[in-house]
Amino acid sequence: MPSHAPTPAPTNGHVSHWFDGPPVPRPPLPGSRDADICIVGAGYTGLWTAYYLKQADPSLRIVVLEARFAGFGASGRNGGWLSGLVPGDRERMARQYGRDAVVAWQRALNDAVDEVIDVAARENIDAGIVKGGTLEIARNPAQATRLAAAADAESRWGVDGVATLTAGESAQRIRLAGVLAAYHNPHCARIQPASLARGLADTVQRLGVDLYERSPATEIGPGGVATPWGTVRAPIVLRATEGFTARLPGLRRRWLPMNSSMIATEPIPQRIWEDIGWQGRETLGDTAHGFFYAQRTVDDRIAIGGRSVPYRFGSRLDRDGQVPRRTITRLRQTLHSILPQVADVPIAHGWCGVLAVPRDWEATVDFDPSSGLGWAGGYVGHGVTATNRAARTLTDLVLGRSSALTELPWVGHRSRGWEPEPLRWIGVRGMYLAYQAADWHEFRGSAGTSPIAVIADRIAGRPH
Repeated sequence: MPSHAPTPAPTNGHVSHWFDGPPVPRPPLPGSRDADICIVGAGYTGLWTAYYLKQADPSLRIVVLEARFAGFGASGRNGGWLSGLVPGDRERMARQYGRDAVVAWQRALNDAVDEVIDVAARENIDAGIVKGGTLEIARNPAQATRLAAAADAESRWGVDGVATLTAGESAQRIRLAGVLAAYHNPHCARIQPASLARGLADTVQRLGVDLYERSPATEIGPGGVATPWGTVRAPIVLRATEGFTARLPGLRRRWLPMNSSMIATEPIPQRIWEDIGWQGRETLGDTAHGFFYAQRTVDDRIAIGGRSVPYRFGSRLDRDGQVPRRTITRLRQTLHSILPQVADVPIAHGWCGVLAVPRDWEATVDFDPSSGLGWAGGYVGHGVTATNRAARTLTDLVLGRSSALTELPWVGHRSRGWEPEPLRWIGVRGMYLAYQAADWHEFRGSAGTSPIAVIADRIAGRPH
Protein backbone atom coordinates (compact mmCIF):
# COMPACT_ATOMS: atom_id res chain seq x y z
CA MET A 1 0.00 0.00 0.00
CA PRO A 2 1.22 3.53 -0.72
CA SER A 3 2.53 5.55 2.20
CA HIS A 4 0.66 8.70 3.18
CA ALA A 5 3.14 9.83 5.81
CA PRO A 6 3.42 13.63 5.97
CA THR A 7 6.44 15.23 4.37
CA PRO A 8 8.93 16.27 7.08
CA ALA A 9 9.20 20.02 7.66
CA PRO A 10 12.32 21.57 6.11
CA THR A 11 15.30 22.19 8.33
CA ASN A 12 15.20 25.86 9.30
CA GLY A 13 18.37 27.84 9.86
CA HIS A 14 21.47 26.15 11.32
CA VAL A 15 23.38 28.81 9.33
CA SER A 16 22.79 27.35 5.83
CA HIS A 17 22.35 24.25 3.75
CA TRP A 18 25.88 24.66 2.40
CA PHE A 19 27.40 23.36 5.63
CA ASP A 20 27.27 19.63 6.40
CA GLY A 21 26.36 20.30 10.01
CA PRO A 22 28.12 22.82 12.25
CA PRO A 23 31.86 22.85 11.47
CA VAL A 24 34.30 22.10 14.24
CA PRO A 25 35.43 25.58 15.31
CA ARG A 26 39.05 26.59 15.48
CA PRO A 27 40.42 27.72 18.85
CA PRO A 28 39.81 31.33 19.95
CA LEU A 29 42.50 33.93 20.43
CA PRO A 30 44.66 32.53 23.27
CA GLY A 31 45.54 35.95 24.70
CA SER A 32 46.97 39.32 23.74
CA ARG A 33 49.62 39.30 21.06
CA ASP A 34 51.38 41.40 18.43
CA ALA A 35 50.99 41.16 14.66
CA ASP A 36 51.86 43.13 11.55
CA ILE A 37 48.29 43.04 10.23
CA CYS A 38 45.02 42.16 11.97
CA ILE A 39 42.00 41.35 9.81
CA VAL A 40 38.53 41.31 11.37
CA GLY A 41 36.19 38.84 9.69
CA ALA A 42 36.85 35.41 8.15
CA GLY A 43 34.50 35.66 5.21
CA TYR A 44 35.61 35.96 1.61
CA THR A 45 36.96 39.52 1.99
CA GLY A 46 39.08 38.76 5.03
CA LEU A 47 40.32 35.40 3.78
CA TRP A 48 41.19 36.61 0.28
CA THR A 49 43.00 39.62 1.77
CA ALA A 50 45.04 37.36 4.05
CA TYR A 51 45.81 35.13 1.09
CA TYR A 52 47.08 37.89 -1.20
CA LEU A 53 49.04 39.65 1.54
CA LYS A 54 50.79 36.41 2.46
CA GLN A 55 51.48 35.69 -1.20
CA ALA A 56 53.02 39.14 -1.59
CA ASP A 57 55.11 38.97 1.59
CA PRO A 58 55.37 35.60 3.36
CA SER A 59 57.15 37.23 6.30
CA LEU A 60 54.06 39.20 7.35
CA ARG A 61 52.57 38.20 10.71
CA ILE A 62 48.85 38.16 9.92
CA VAL A 63 46.05 37.47 12.40
CA VAL A 64 42.45 36.92 11.30
CA LEU A 65 39.74 37.23 13.96
CA GLU A 66 36.29 35.69 13.43
CA ALA A 67 33.32 36.00 15.78
CA ARG A 68 31.90 32.53 14.98
CA PHE A 69 33.60 30.42 12.31
CA ALA A 70 34.99 31.01 8.82
CA GLY A 71 32.15 31.47 6.35
CA PHE A 72 29.50 32.02 9.04
CA GLY A 73 28.15 35.15 7.33
CA ALA A 74 27.17 35.78 3.73
CA SER A 75 30.19 33.86 2.44
CA GLY A 76 28.63 30.60 3.65
CA ARG A 77 24.98 31.42 2.93
CA ASN A 78 24.84 33.02 -0.53
CA GLY A 79 23.43 31.71 -3.79
CA GLY A 80 26.77 30.54 -5.16
CA TRP A 81 27.07 32.95 -8.10
CA LEU A 82 30.73 33.57 -8.91
CA SER A 83 29.78 36.33 -11.35
CA GLY A 84 31.16 39.51 -12.87
CA LEU A 85 28.21 41.52 -11.59
CA VAL A 86 29.28 45.00 -10.48
CA PRO A 87 28.44 45.81 -6.84
CA GLY A 88 26.89 49.16 -7.69
CA ASP A 89 25.41 51.30 -10.45
CA ARG A 90 27.75 51.66 -13.43
CA GLU A 91 25.95 54.72 -14.81
CA ARG A 92 26.16 56.61 -11.52
CA MET A 93 29.78 55.67 -10.93
CA ALA A 94 30.63 56.77 -14.49
CA ARG A 95 29.10 60.19 -13.87
CA GLN A 96 31.29 60.53 -10.79
CA TYR A 97 34.53 58.87 -11.91
CA GLY A 98 34.38 58.62 -15.70
CA ARG A 99 33.30 55.93 -18.11
CA ASP A 100 36.78 54.46 -18.69
CA ALA A 101 37.24 53.83 -14.97
CA VAL A 102 33.95 51.93 -14.77
CA VAL A 103 34.74 49.86 -17.88
CA ALA A 104 38.04 48.91 -16.22
CA TRP A 105 36.14 47.99 -13.05
CA GLN A 106 33.77 45.75 -15.00
CA ARG A 107 36.62 44.03 -16.80
CA ALA A 108 38.49 43.50 -13.54
CA LEU A 109 35.45 41.75 -12.08
CA ASN A 110 35.03 39.55 -15.14
CA ASP A 111 38.70 38.61 -14.91
CA ALA A 112 38.27 37.81 -11.21
CA VAL A 113 35.81 35.02 -12.04
CA ASP A 114 38.61 33.13 -13.75
CA GLU A 115 41.12 34.08 -11.07
CA VAL A 116 38.99 32.51 -8.33
CA ILE A 117 38.65 29.37 -10.44
CA ASP A 118 42.42 29.27 -11.00
CA VAL A 119 43.26 29.78 -7.31
CA ALA A 120 40.79 27.09 -6.26
CA ALA A 121 42.43 24.64 -8.65
CA ARG A 122 45.95 25.62 -7.59
CA GLU A 123 45.17 25.35 -3.86
CA ASN A 124 43.09 22.15 -4.21
CA ILE A 125 39.88 23.80 -3.03
CA ASP A 126 36.92 21.70 -4.17
CA ALA A 127 34.12 24.26 -4.39
CA GLY A 128 31.97 22.51 -6.99
CA ILE A 129 32.86 25.10 -9.62
CA VAL A 130 31.27 24.91 -13.06
CA LYS A 131 31.56 27.94 -15.33
CA GLY A 132 28.24 27.74 -17.16
CA GLY A 133 27.40 31.44 -17.18
CA THR A 134 24.13 33.04 -16.08
CA LEU A 135 20.73 32.67 -17.69
CA GLU A 136 18.51 35.71 -17.05
CA ILE A 137 14.85 35.30 -17.96
CA ALA A 138 11.76 37.46 -18.46
CA ARG A 139 8.26 36.13 -17.80
CA ASN A 140 6.08 39.10 -18.72
CA PRO A 141 6.33 42.02 -21.18
CA ALA A 142 7.64 44.50 -18.59
CA GLN A 143 10.38 42.10 -17.55
CA ALA A 144 11.20 41.48 -21.21
CA THR A 145 11.65 45.23 -21.75
CA ARG A 146 14.06 45.43 -18.80
CA LEU A 147 15.87 42.31 -19.91
CA ALA A 148 16.50 43.75 -23.37
CA ALA A 149 17.80 46.96 -21.81
CA ALA A 150 20.03 44.99 -19.44
CA ALA A 151 21.51 42.91 -22.27
CA ASP A 152 22.20 46.10 -24.24
CA ALA A 153 23.83 47.69 -21.18
CA GLU A 154 26.16 44.71 -20.77
CA SER A 155 27.39 45.22 -24.33
CA ARG A 156 27.80 48.96 -23.84
CA TRP A 157 29.94 48.36 -20.76
CA GLY A 158 32.27 46.04 -22.61
CA VAL A 159 30.93 42.71 -21.35
CA ASP A 160 31.72 40.27 -24.15
CA GLY A 161 29.82 37.13 -25.07
CA VAL A 162 26.34 38.16 -23.92
CA ALA A 163 23.74 36.41 -26.12
CA THR A 164 20.06 37.34 -26.34
CA LEU A 165 17.84 34.24 -26.53
CA THR A 166 14.33 33.52 -27.69
CA ALA A 167 12.01 31.49 -25.47
CA GLY A 168 12.85 28.41 -27.55
CA GLU A 169 16.59 28.97 -27.27
CA SER A 170 16.26 29.48 -23.52
CA ALA A 171 14.39 26.16 -23.25
CA GLN A 172 17.32 24.39 -24.90
CA ARG A 173 19.28 25.28 -21.76
CA ILE A 174 16.57 25.00 -19.06
CA ARG A 175 12.92 24.14 -19.69
CA LEU A 176 11.21 26.81 -17.58
CA ALA A 177 7.55 27.77 -17.54
CA GLY A 178 6.34 31.08 -18.95
CA VAL A 179 9.61 32.43 -20.38
CA LEU A 180 9.20 35.14 -23.03
CA ALA A 181 12.86 36.02 -23.54
CA ALA A 182 16.26 35.50 -21.98
CA TYR A 183 19.93 36.29 -22.26
CA HIS A 184 23.07 34.38 -21.36
CA ASN A 185 26.13 36.00 -19.80
CA PRO A 186 29.21 33.75 -19.83
CA HIS A 187 30.98 35.50 -16.96
CA CYS A 188 29.63 33.40 -14.09
CA ALA A 189 30.31 30.06 -12.42
CA ARG A 190 28.21 27.95 -10.08
CA ILE A 191 29.98 27.28 -6.79
CA GLN A 192 29.33 25.67 -3.41
CA PRO A 193 29.93 28.83 -1.37
CA ALA A 194 30.71 27.34 2.04
CA SER A 195 33.23 24.96 0.47
CA LEU A 196 35.05 27.94 -1.02
CA ALA A 197 35.07 29.76 2.33
CA ARG A 198 36.29 26.77 4.31
CA GLY A 199 38.86 25.92 1.63
CA LEU A 200 40.23 29.46 1.74
CA ALA A 201 40.42 29.28 5.54
CA ASP A 202 42.45 26.07 5.37
CA THR A 203 44.67 27.56 2.67
CA VAL A 204 45.60 30.73 4.56
CA GLN A 205 46.36 28.72 7.68
CA ARG A 206 48.64 26.49 5.62
CA LEU A 207 50.43 29.64 4.42
CA GLY A 208 51.10 30.69 8.01
CA VAL A 209 48.16 33.01 8.78
CA ASP A 210 46.84 32.75 12.36
CA LEU A 211 43.05 32.32 12.19
CA TYR A 212 41.14 32.48 15.45
CA GLU A 213 37.44 31.65 15.53
CA ARG A 214 34.98 32.39 18.36
CA SER A 215 36.90 35.65 18.82
CA PRO A 216 34.51 38.61 18.30
CA ALA A 217 35.96 42.08 17.97
CA THR A 218 34.61 44.35 20.70
CA GLU A 219 36.62 47.41 19.66
CA ILE A 220 38.45 48.24 16.44
CA GLY A 221 40.80 51.19 16.27
CA PRO A 222 44.23 52.40 15.18
CA GLY A 223 46.85 50.07 16.53
CA GLY A 224 44.72 47.09 17.46
CA VAL A 225 41.57 45.05 17.95
CA ALA A 226 40.10 44.11 21.32
CA THR A 227 38.30 40.79 21.93
CA PRO A 228 36.98 39.12 25.10
CA TRP A 229 40.13 36.97 25.10
CA GLY A 230 42.76 39.65 24.61
CA THR A 231 43.95 42.35 22.22
CA VAL A 232 45.76 41.97 18.94
CA ARG A 233 48.17 44.87 18.65
CA ALA A 234 48.94 45.68 15.01
CA PRO A 235 49.88 48.84 13.09
CA ILE A 236 47.49 47.82 10.30
CA VAL A 237 43.88 46.82 11.03
CA LEU A 238 41.53 45.80 8.22
CA ARG A 239 37.77 45.51 8.66
CA ALA A 240 36.03 42.82 6.59
CA THR A 241 32.73 42.59 8.45
CA GLU A 242 30.21 43.20 5.59
CA GLY A 243 26.62 42.62 6.84
CA PHE A 244 27.72 42.54 10.49
CA THR A 245 29.28 46.02 10.36
CA ALA A 246 26.26 47.69 11.97
CA ARG A 247 27.01 45.82 15.21
CA LEU A 248 30.32 47.63 15.65
CA PRO A 249 30.59 50.81 17.74
CA GLY A 250 30.05 53.95 15.68
CA LEU A 251 29.10 52.07 12.50
CA ARG A 252 25.40 51.35 13.01
CA ARG A 253 24.35 53.55 10.07
CA ARG A 254 27.33 52.91 7.79
CA TRP A 255 25.93 49.89 5.92
CA LEU A 256 22.44 48.46 6.19
CA PRO A 257 22.23 44.68 6.84
CA MET A 258 19.84 43.57 4.08
CA ASN A 259 18.29 40.15 4.51
CA SER A 260 18.07 37.52 1.78
CA SER A 261 16.63 34.02 2.08
CA MET A 262 17.05 30.67 0.35
CA ILE A 263 15.61 27.18 0.16
CA ALA A 264 17.07 23.95 -1.19
CA THR A 265 15.12 20.95 -2.42
CA GLU A 266 15.83 17.34 -1.73
CA PRO A 267 17.97 15.73 -4.47
CA ILE A 268 15.95 15.65 -7.68
CA PRO A 269 15.54 12.32 -9.50
CA GLN A 270 17.35 11.89 -12.80
CA ARG A 271 14.11 11.38 -14.74
CA ILE A 272 13.02 14.90 -13.72
CA TRP A 273 16.40 16.38 -14.66
CA GLU A 274 15.99 14.82 -18.09
CA ASP A 275 12.81 16.87 -18.46
CA ILE A 276 14.29 20.09 -17.03
CA GLY A 277 17.66 20.04 -18.76
CA TRP A 278 20.03 22.44 -17.00
CA GLN A 279 23.00 20.39 -18.13
CA GLY A 280 25.23 23.48 -18.33
CA ARG A 281 24.80 24.28 -14.61
CA GLU A 282 24.06 27.92 -15.45
CA THR A 283 23.07 30.14 -12.57
CA LEU A 284 19.50 31.36 -13.07
CA GLY A 285 17.76 34.65 -12.33
CA ASP A 286 14.96 36.91 -13.53
CA THR A 287 14.27 40.61 -14.02
CA ALA A 288 11.40 40.95 -11.54
CA HIS A 289 11.76 43.70 -8.93
CA GLY A 290 11.50 41.03 -6.23
CA PHE A 291 13.91 38.88 -8.21
CA PHE A 292 14.95 35.29 -7.57
CA TYR A 293 18.37 33.67 -8.00
CA ALA A 294 18.98 29.93 -8.31
CA GLN A 295 21.45 27.19 -9.09
CA ARG A 296 21.59 23.44 -9.74
CA THR A 297 23.73 22.25 -6.85
CA VAL A 298 26.65 19.86 -6.78
CA ASP A 299 24.37 17.12 -5.39
CA ASP A 300 21.56 17.77 -7.92
CA ARG A 301 19.20 19.83 -5.81
CA ILE A 302 17.82 23.24 -6.73
CA ALA A 303 18.73 26.10 -4.41
CA ILE A 304 16.69 29.27 -4.95
CA GLY A 305 16.67 32.56 -3.09
CA GLY A 306 15.05 35.96 -2.89
CA ARG A 307 13.97 38.69 -0.51
CA SER A 308 11.56 38.01 2.35
CA VAL A 309 11.93 40.13 5.45
CA PRO A 310 14.39 42.53 3.81
CA TYR A 311 15.37 44.43 6.95
CA ARG A 312 14.89 44.01 10.68
CA PHE A 313 14.25 47.10 12.83
CA GLY A 314 17.38 48.54 14.42
CA SER A 315 19.69 46.57 12.09
CA ARG A 316 18.97 43.38 14.03
CA LEU A 317 20.28 40.12 12.59
CA ASP A 318 18.85 36.64 12.17
CA ARG A 319 19.51 33.81 14.61
CA ASP A 320 21.86 31.42 12.84
CA GLY A 321 19.93 31.67 9.59
CA GLN A 322 16.42 31.01 10.88
CA VAL A 323 13.85 32.21 8.38
CA PRO A 324 10.06 32.77 8.72
CA ARG A 325 8.11 29.76 7.45
CA ARG A 326 6.08 32.03 5.19
CA THR A 327 9.35 32.79 3.40
CA ILE A 328 9.94 29.10 2.71
CA THR A 329 6.39 28.91 1.37
CA ARG A 330 6.88 31.95 -0.87
CA LEU A 331 10.16 30.67 -2.30
CA ARG A 332 8.59 27.26 -2.89
CA GLN A 333 5.80 28.96 -4.83
CA THR A 334 8.34 30.86 -6.92
CA LEU A 335 10.22 27.64 -7.66
CA HIS A 336 7.08 25.77 -8.67
CA SER A 337 5.93 28.63 -10.89
CA ILE A 338 9.07 28.41 -13.02
CA LEU A 339 9.70 24.66 -12.68
CA PRO A 340 6.40 22.84 -12.15
CA GLN A 341 8.31 19.61 -12.82
CA VAL A 342 9.59 19.68 -9.21
CA ALA A 343 6.23 20.32 -7.53
CA ASP A 344 6.39 16.95 -5.75
CA VAL A 345 10.02 17.25 -4.64
CA PRO A 346 10.18 18.15 -0.93
CA ILE A 347 12.01 21.21 0.35
CA ALA A 348 14.92 20.12 2.52
CA HIS A 349 16.20 23.35 4.02
CA GLY A 350 15.44 27.05 4.43
CA TRP A 351 17.84 29.70 5.68
CA CYS A 352 18.72 33.39 5.46
CA GLY A 353 21.60 35.78 5.90
CA VAL A 354 22.54 39.44 5.58
CA LEU A 355 24.47 41.42 3.01
CA ALA A 356 25.72 44.99 3.41
CA VAL A 357 24.05 47.82 1.50
CA PRO A 358 25.54 51.35 1.52
CA ARG A 359 23.11 54.26 1.26
CA ASP A 360 24.01 54.82 -2.41
CA TRP A 361 24.25 51.06 -3.18
CA GLU A 362 27.96 51.38 -4.10
CA ALA A 363 30.68 49.13 -2.65
CA THR A 364 33.96 50.56 -1.43
CA VAL A 365 37.60 49.66 -0.76
CA ASP A 366 39.77 52.03 1.27
CA PHE A 367 42.92 52.28 3.38
CA ASP A 368 44.19 55.20 5.45
CA PRO A 369 47.98 54.98 5.84
CA SER A 370 48.00 57.59 8.59
CA SER A 371 45.82 55.50 10.91
CA GLY A 372 46.57 52.07 9.50
CA LEU A 373 42.85 51.37 9.16
CA GLY A 374 41.34 49.83 6.05
CA TRP A 375 38.09 48.21 4.99
CA ALA A 376 36.19 46.75 2.07
CA GLY A 377 32.56 45.84 1.61
CA GLY A 378 29.04 46.99 0.86
CA TYR A 379 28.75 44.53 -2.03
CA VAL A 380 24.92 44.79 -2.32
CA GLY A 381 24.62 41.06 -2.90
CA HIS A 382 27.29 40.79 -5.60
CA GLY A 383 30.22 39.94 -3.37
CA VAL A 384 31.28 36.41 -4.26
CA THR A 385 33.58 37.68 -7.01
CA ALA A 386 33.90 41.31 -5.88
CA THR A 387 35.50 40.20 -2.61
CA ASN A 388 38.40 38.73 -4.56
CA ARG A 389 39.09 41.98 -6.42
CA ALA A 390 38.53 44.02 -3.25
CA ALA A 391 41.08 41.88 -1.42
CA ARG A 392 43.69 42.22 -4.16
CA THR A 393 43.07 45.96 -4.21
CA LEU A 394 43.33 46.24 -0.43
CA THR A 395 46.59 44.30 -0.59
CA ASP A 396 48.07 46.82 -3.01
CA LEU A 397 46.86 49.74 -0.89
CA VAL A 398 48.31 48.28 2.32
CA LEU A 399 51.66 47.55 0.67
CA GLY A 400 51.78 51.01 -0.91
CA ARG A 401 51.77 49.63 -4.45
CA SER A 402 50.24 51.73 -7.20
CA SER A 403 48.43 49.48 -9.66
CA ALA A 404 45.52 49.36 -12.09
CA LEU A 405 43.43 48.02 -9.22
CA THR A 406 44.12 51.00 -6.96
CA GLU A 407 42.81 53.27 -9.74
CA LEU A 408 39.39 51.59 -9.91
CA PRO A 409 36.45 53.84 -9.03
CA TRP A 410 35.40 52.09 -5.83
CA VAL A 411 38.73 52.87 -4.17
CA GLY A 412 38.12 55.62 -1.63
CA HIS A 413 34.43 55.93 -2.55
CA ARG A 414 32.37 57.27 0.35
CA SER A 415 28.64 56.91 0.95
CA ARG A 416 26.58 58.92 3.39
CA GLY A 417 25.07 57.06 6.33
CA TRP A 418 21.60 55.61 6.45
CA GLU A 419 18.78 57.51 8.13
CA PRO A 420 18.15 56.89 11.86
CA GLU A 421 15.32 54.66 13.02
CA PRO A 422 12.42 54.48 12.50
CA LEU A 423 13.01 56.18 9.12
CA ARG A 424 15.41 53.45 8.02
CA TRP A 425 12.94 50.64 8.73
CA ILE A 426 9.98 52.52 7.23
CA GLY A 427 11.93 53.33 4.08
CA VAL A 428 13.25 49.84 3.39
CA ARG A 429 9.97 48.19 4.31
CA GLY A 430 8.08 50.58 2.06
CA MET A 431 10.52 50.05 -0.81
CA TYR A 432 10.03 46.30 -0.89
CA LEU A 433 6.27 46.53 -0.46
CA ALA A 434 6.34 48.83 -3.49
CA TYR A 435 8.37 46.28 -5.45
CA GLN A 436 5.87 43.55 -4.58
CA ALA A 437 3.06 45.78 -5.80
CA ALA A 438 4.99 46.59 -8.98
CA ASP A 439 5.56 42.91 -9.76
CA TRP A 440 1.86 42.20 -9.18
CA HIS A 441 0.97 45.07 -11.53
CA GLU A 442 3.37 43.88 -14.23
CA PHE A 443 2.22 40.26 -14.12
CA ARG A 444 -1.30 41.51 -14.76
CA GLY A 445 -0.50 43.16 -18.05
CA SER A 446 1.62 46.29 -17.62
CA ALA A 447 3.66 46.58 -20.83
CA GLY A 448 6.43 48.67 -19.28
CA THR A 449 8.07 48.94 -15.88
CA SER A 450 5.50 49.79 -13.24
CA PRO A 451 5.69 53.45 -12.15
CA ILE A 452 5.49 52.17 -8.57
CA ALA A 453 8.94 50.60 -8.98
CA VAL A 454 10.36 53.68 -10.71
CA ILE A 455 9.35 55.86 -7.78
CA ALA A 456 10.68 53.33 -5.25
CA ASP A 457 14.05 53.22 -7.06
CA ARG A 458 14.37 57.00 -7.03
CA ILE A 459 13.51 57.32 -3.35
CA ALA A 460 15.84 54.50 -2.34
CA GLY A 461 18.71 55.59 -4.57
CA ARG A 462 18.81 52.00 -5.87
CA PRO A 463 20.30 51.09 -9.26
CA HIS A 464 17.68 50.36 -11.91
